Amino acid sequence: MERVLVIDDELIIAQNLSDIIQRIGCECIIAPDGDKGIQLINEMNPDIILTDLRMSDTDGFEILRTMMELDKDVPVIIITAYGTIQMAVQAVKMGAYDFITKPYSDDLIEKIIKKAISYRNKKKELIATDKNVSEGEIVAKSKAMRDVVERSLKVAANDTNVLIYGESGTGKELIANIIHNNSQRRHGPFIPLDCASLPATLLESELFGFEKGAFTGAFKTKPGIFELAKEGTIFLDEVTEMDVHLQSKMLRVIQERKVRRVGGNSTINIDVRILSATNRKPETAVKEKFLREDLYFRLNVIPIYIPPLRDRREDIPHLINFFIKKYNPFSMKEIKGISDEAVKEMIRYSWPGNVRQLQNIILRIISLTEHEIIQASDLPVELVAEKEKDSNFNWHLKYKDAKQKWIDNFSSEYFKKLIKENRGNMTKVADSAGICRATLYRLLHSLNIDH
Repeated sequence: MERVLVIDDELIIAQNLSDIIQRIGCECIIAPDGDKGIQLINEMNPDIILTDLRMSDTDGFEILRTMMELDKDVPVIIITAYGTIQMAVQAVKMGAYDFITKPYSDDLIEKIIKKAISYRNKKKELIATDKNVSEGEIVAKSKAMRDVVERSLKVAANDTNVLIYGESGTGKELIANIIHNNSQRRHGPFIPLDCASLPATLLESELFGFEKGAFTGAFKTKPGIFELAKEGTIFLDEVTEMDVHLQSKMLRVIQERKVRRVGGNSTINIDVRILSATNRKPETAVKEKFLREDLYFRLNVIPIYIPPLRDRREDIPHLINFFIKKYNPFSMKEIKGISDEAVKEMIRYSWPGNVRQLQNIILRIISLTEHEIIQASDLPVELVAEKEKDSNFNWHLKYKDAKQKWIDNFSSEYFKKLIKENRGNMTKVADSAGICRATLYRLLHSLNIDH
């Protein structure tokens, strides 16, 4: 029988939690305050802990820190009022298993405790079997990417939601695969869904499913991915492109862990982990109303940032060799490698499309080259064009003058692109650049840019 420790200085709430816990067949011990809670943690070795976040003496953060030092594998569930939800998210980042907002239903408490028990048992199995982790197809030789992989493996063992962000083509879905394949849910399905590729009505049907006759063309009942991914993981790519009204429905599903099919009346219990991704900066997406703040807190329990390829150029030679080996068997040729000169040119390139662009270019080169060793002459025109652009720079200037000219060139290209993206709206340009309008106009004047 699992032993659950409830720590809450409100006796009525603690007793209600105790009734629920005993109803599902667990032993429950109540601590009336944080100090007593820490004492009981050391005495009884609980299997699960439910603790209020704000108490009159020792708070939930101290309870969590104590448990992390003693046994990181014991699920700690935080109970919080809505006004402290950001603090609860911070607690999960520190290692808490999950958080519950007040008011809550008995049904929700039961589900979370049962999930925590399952997590605890499966974690023991993982430790007992000592399984090796899998990194899939990620090539991570640079420190930046090694840090990303290590963070992914670390959060895989928990069941918290993860938001992966970075530019398009950096490998967000591969990181999501690493997390799933090394988690307690690895034997369940991994279902990806591109939120940007479907209109809101179709996306809702894909997520939640629909009943027969729910709309024209609904000839039979179809479950959504929340049902299909039972005991597995769903990966919501480009989640910030989801319709805002649909985001509110997503929030309810995540909070209640129930889904209602389109056209349906009854709710269906779900058991999935949610990994999501965006090519926008999450905080900016919230500020610009692409992502609801409350949904952001639910999805961004653990954030993982993937740096662009230009910021980890030491990975480029290894990625080149990886893709050559991957695509060689599908060609009629036997590419043995790539010349040093070609590698240098590829390292020099800025890779706006990141790893996906590099992958496509290697595939294109393998298809077209007549050499056994890829030469610089095999490289596509965009790489050569960027090199020629660099070669037009006057490298014979004094350092101070050359530096200023380089900065001016960068600034000119930067602001021209922002003006174009924001269709000449100077307020949005200034906001995107993080400067005031007066500074913006002064810079544009000094760069001779007609806005």
